[in-house]
Amino acid sequence: MEPGPAAAPAPAPAPAPAPAPAPAPAVAAVLPAGGSGERMGVPTPKQFCPVLERPLISYTLQALESVCWIKDIVVAVTGENMEAMKGIIQKYQHQRISLVAAGVTRHRSIFNGLKALAEDQPDSKLSKPEVVIIHDAVRPFVEEDVLLKVVTAAKEHGAAGAIRPLVSTVISPSADGCLDHSLDRARHRASEMPQAFLFDVIYEAYQQCSDYDLEFGTECLQLALKYGHVHAKLVEGSPDLWKVTYKRDLYAAESIIKERISQHICIVMDTKDENHVGHHLEEILKNELNHVKVTSGALCPAGRDLEQIILEQCYSYVCVNVMSPDFEKTRRLLNMLEESNLSILYPVVVISVYFLDYKSVPFDQKMENLMQIKEYAKEVKKRNILLCGLLIYYPQVFCSGKTMQLLMEEQNLQASLRQGATIIATLIKERNSGLVGQLLVA
Repeated sequence: MEPGPAAAPAPAPAPAPAPAPAPAPAVAAVLPAGGSGERMGVPTPKQFCPVLERPLISYTLQALESVCWIKDIVVAVTGENMEAMKGIIQKYQHQRISLVAAGVTRHRSIFNGLKALAEDQPDSKLSKPEVVIIHDAVRPFVEEDVLLKVVTAAKEHGAAGAIRPLVSTVISPSADGCLDHSLDRARHRASEMPQAFLFDVIYEAYQQCSDYDLEFGTECLQLALKYGHVHAKLVEGSPDLWKVTYKRDLYAAESIIKERISQHICIVMDTKDENHVGHHLEEILKNELNHVKVTSGALCPAGRDLEQIILEQCYSYVCVNVMSPDFEKTRRLLNMLEESNLSILYPVVVISVYFLDYKSVPFDQKMENLMQIKEYAKEVKKRNILLCGLLIYYPQVFCSGKTMQLLMEEQNLQASLRQGATIIATLIKERNSGLVGQLLVA
């Protein structure tokens, strides 16, 4: 008897559905911003001091609101600065910001911010979060990864805070001003911000803490330990968590911001002719600024590359022009930048570059037309666009003549382009509003 066909294998059991991911905690942030800035030594509270003509606190708000999972940001400000803070929120288009009155001390300001989140009134847009971040208004360089680390640790441990190694040894003086003892720097850390807490843990701690704590305390983690018996998880923070405290720190913050927004340069050209002198300038910029991203875009209606570069938040543009009596190409670029609102948060540098064959075109013949840049610059400066001009003299190297003469002219061209690249790099790095409307010569 012949065997029948083999039975079909039984179907494998369907895999068990993967467990649903745990819901992300609802997260809010509280920023105490009621300080007077006495250590800064200036009449304006440091959180409102301008950095690149923009208040310092605006950079901190930008850092927090760029994190999509932070639902609400509560800022505690004094009554005298309430209207100024509202103006900052409106001018720089900040989102998810709520304002509360600051207290007379840091802890009282934080407590007021927590109350605003806890009350959950029917007419309020705020609701109680599971985790709350407490951060300083004058620490503008906080990154999302640090925020995520402290929030994750707080959800597990109840409280968490960023720390950094001590830079200097901490000593304790005696009553008569002599050394009593010093701490082992290797065993201690500096407490930084941000810190994060289960909301109920820190809110109940503030409700229980004494007037002395509210008046003289400075460490939120200590309150969670003292009143909530919660041992905070300490998370290693990045070097960028430093606090703007003194006037010199404002210059350091400005330098960091300038460096960050100068890492991308867009060369705007309509020609694809690789022999065009503008492409030679682009190659020299790439070689001289090898740590900076240099891309090119076109102003033609069909080209979407420039629009995409603007969307990628490039804040530095070099517009290469043929020598013409008007600024049509530069004007079109300026219109695109104004429509994009790119310059609301940071100053945008636009360098309008012109090439001039000094043998065929006298210097003074075109100067009057080129000086129109001053008028354009005045107008766009109102919208935080820094426009200046660069005139690069060069000989036409592909003309007839002796080989030695062509070689010398080629060398002169390369020297002019390198000098032009140096000027461009400096203008972009410094973003000096004092040079707005100036026509520089390479």
